[in-house]
Amino acid sequence: MAKVLATEIRVGNLIEWDKRVWRVLKSYHVHVGGRGGAFMQVEMKDIEAGTKSNQRFRTDEKIERAYVEAREMQYLYQEGSSYVFMDKDTFEQLTLSADELEGQSGYLLPSTDVQINFHNDRPIAVQLPPSVVLTVVDTEPNIKGATATTSFKPATLETGITVQVPPFVEKGERIRVNTDDGAYIERAAKDVREAEDVV
Repeated sequence: MAKVLATEIRVGNLIEWDKRVWRVLKSYHVHVGGRGGAFMQVEMKDIEAGTKSNQRFRTDEKIERAYVEAREMQYLYQEGSSYVFMDKDTFEQLTLSADELEGQSGYLLPSTDVQINFHNDRPIAVQLPPSVVLTVVDTEPNIKGATATTSFKPATLETGITVQVPPFVEKGERIRVNTDDGAYIERAAKDVREAEDVV
């Protein structure tokens, strides 16, 4: 067993707390002004009972990581409400339901590499890369004179999720999104072919 600082807890991690194994669904760093200090607000789900819990951990608190076997896998395709992954070493395929992905399916594009954690040979958590690049399929047009300081606007991405983006982001652009909280990070570089056309 390994202990990690609460600040190192990421979505998809498995932790041991209160004699149970929990999967981290959300993890936020919260800073409180004054002497309150900072803490991690963690939403987690008991992998056996399925119950959810919200806990605050001090940033300097050490949390027990559950022993898991991590396998590098690649997302292949969606079949109905199921998602098919392939083990990159054995080429075996694994199917997970949308419920098992706990809302992470909106960050999956075919060929995305993920880490799937197994506990007692059972897949119990998918750990996504920290960020993914997705294409904007619908958003309000850019308003002339709008700057990054103007309020954000909703944008629908190719996987169906909606994120808040700055006003200068337009339909058809590729953006980088944080997979922990769904926040816009930046515009992504154009793909290689477009870059070559410019040269």
